Amino acid sequence: MLSVAGISFGPLLAGFALNTILYGALVTSVLVYFSSFKSDDTWIRLLVSTLLLLCTANVILEYVFLNDTLIIHFGDQNALSRANWVFSLPPGITGVISTLVQLFFAWRIRILTSSFWLVGIIVFLASVAFFCGIGTTIAINMVPVFAQFHRFEVVFVIGLVSSTLDNLLITGLLVRSLREHKTGFLDTDHIIKRIIRVILQTGLLTTIWALVDLAVYIVLTDGMHLVFNESLAQFYTISLMSTLVTRPRDNAYTDFTVVNGDRNRRRDTQTPLEYRDVGRRNSELVFDAVSLKKFDTEHGATDTQK
Repeated sequence: MLSVAGISFGPLLAGFALNTILYGALVTSVLVYFSSFKSDDTWIRLLVSTLLLLCTANVILEYVFLNDTLIIHFGDQNALSRANWVFSLPPGITGVISTLVQLFFAWRIRILTSSFWLVGIIVFLASVAFFCGIGTTIAINMVPVFAQFHRFEVVFVIGLVSSTLDNLLITGLLVRSLREHKTGFLDTDHIIKRIIRVILQTGLLTTIWALVDLAVYIVLTDGMHLVFNESLAQFYTISLMSTLVTRPRDNAYTDFTVVNGDRNRRRDTQTPLEYRDVGRRNSELVFDAVSLKKFDTEHGATDTQK
């Protein structure tokens, strides 16, 4: 028969390990972003910084809880059976991160579709996920015993379902809207196809991860869903960063590793030649979802001459 530690902390430890690996990938993408997209609006750069800060706090809090419970209070059955304020914070942080990411995508959809009611649905679902995340944090502090977590499982399930539905809606709308913006010009369509591929890969992956988390939580009662839930915040943030760093870059990313004794600047070989040396651009022009209409207008004449 499994002990309390085996039931609650085995999945939690595995989830923390996965979360740490994903955090490393996130830090790399943030480094690429700040090195290559220096002309983005300040609010976008602040959003990226905020998400990185929240993800960092998420990883640190998970470590502190595991260290306190499994090392400092090793063998203490009371400590193994109860949560504390450190354990209660990550669900709220995940709710905040998912909401910020989904609101950002709602802004993109608003620019592409000019539809207020679609954006309203996205904002509503994101708000539900936010309040459920905060509610889960409050509930854990009020009912800190692991065996009694079922008392507020409705709040957790509603938040996870609303966030998953929001991800599906966002992914579908972005893909459909970008497909409608295809122009027949080779270079423009190349960028659009690349963006669609990234959206499908990261958006659907995040949705599937959340669905698996929800299914495991409903079917199993041994805490196995923590393997998926602990890293959910990283998946949301990575999905946003993937769309940001896929765009044509303002500056070539500087490789901080030394190759063949020479520290060189790498060129983005996947970007068409005519767009590699474009000077400083306003982020409204650079950003894929917002700038496609302007991009087609300003570069259409060049494509026609080819």
